[in-house]
Amino acid sequence: MPLVIDADGLNLLAHQPEVLKAVRGPVILTPHPGEMARLCRLSVQQVQEDRIGCARRFSTLYGVYVVLKGAGTVISHPDGTVFINSTGNAGMASGGMGDVLTGLIAGFVVQGYSPAASAHMGVYLHGAAADALADQTGPIGYLATDVMAQIPQEIRKIY
Repeated sequence: MPLVIDADGLNLLAHQPEVLKAVRGPVILTPHPGEMARLCRLSVQQVQEDRIGCARRFSTLYGVYVVLKGAGTVISHPDGTVFINSTGNAGMASGGMGDVLTGLIAGFVVQGYSPAASAHMGVYLHGAAADALADQTGPIGYLATDVMAQIPQEIRKIY
């Protein structure tokens, strides 16, 4: 079974990331830069200075997908392939946004999409929903629940 790990799950993994090598199914981690810093035993500044390299090294070392949240969210695959998401904006820097993203990715996983597709679709739609809100309401001031409510409209645009 695929695993999607965020928040306190990442904080626990930071103490013993090598347990990831024993997991039999695919794993998707969704850290923000602070969580990534703990996982890699680096400073946040070091992570931010080399977001792509940090995500890639962790992904390939532990055989996991990493969704490193932030401006230009980095999606790194276990084989070292890296993608940069083009959607999203600064208004997403508020509480609960990561929970919405993780729930979206997990929702795609349980529908049977591959871990890679789930990560890519989740990250893209999450950012697209926030971009639509920023266009409607301004660059800041919307909530994670507003983004969540906008996601079905973004899915309809694709269909």
